[in-house]
Amino acid sequence: MATYAVGDVQGCLDALRALLERVRFDPARDRLWLTGDLVNRGSQSLETLRFVRGLGDAARCVLGNHDIHLLMVAGRHANAHRSDTLDEVLGAPDRDELLAWLRQQPLMHQEGRYLMVHAGLLPEWTLAQAQTLADEAQRALRDGFDALAGSLYGNQPERWDAGLRGRDRIRFIVNVFTRMRVCHPDGRLDLTHKGLVDRRPAGTEPWFDLPHQHGDGVTVVCGHWSALGLLLRPGLAALDTGCLWGGWLTALRLEDGAVFQVRGEAERSLKPG
Repeated sequence: MATYAVGDVQGCLDALRALLERVRFDPARDRLWLTGDLVNRGSQSLETLRFVRGLGDAARCVLGNHDIHLLMVAGRHANAHRSDTLDEVLGAPDRDELLAWLRQQPLMHQEGRYLMVHAGLLPEWTLAQAQTLADEAQRALRDGFDALAGSLYGNQPERWDAGLRGRDRIRFIVNVFTRMRVCHPDGRLDLTHKGLVDRRPAGTEPWFDLPHQHGDGVTVVCGHWSALGLLLRPGLAALDTGCLWGGWLTALRLEDGAVFQVRGEAERSLKPG
């Protein structure tokens, strides 16, 4: 049995199928981890949702910001963006089943020494604290999404406080797990940056470069930051390599660290950052 962690698919199902064929993925034997953002911008969001859902227990997925955006648009809590490619999902006969399945996905998944999130972990959170907060936010998204969604978007609060309550608390937790790239050394998030590391706002650092409390011996597997590219180092496996933009779709075999890639086909003339 092998476990393959794969970066952001974003509706590029052909690339995912090619990657799984290359590693001879067998859902009866192997496991697939997906770092979130299954949908949007690519042309096969509907087919991607159907495919991953159809894998059943062979697949583990965490929610990404584009997945949450789909839920927001589907519930009429947010307007679609010009670059969205979600219409096929929204008009599908099985949309309700697919959206219900998507809402069930966690914000954090851990097995052994590997921990998967979409964007990152707040450096000041311990591992146990991060899991507790991820579970709390997941329950809120799963059980009360419509009541919560009207206040889910936003960049405030920018700093963690254990005394946060209600919608501010859930919004901050969700922002950390699905949107964070850089933050200040004092823990304040900067959610405006999407580009290259060396063009980040003054005074900020990538979340993974700050001293952290989640302990050694744990490797955080994430996606989200396509401008970062593939970054493998002790404690970190960042796997979003820009498949959507004509880059690569990357798989990391967790058992031995082997890397597999297939080239994506550029869906847009846009580039990250």
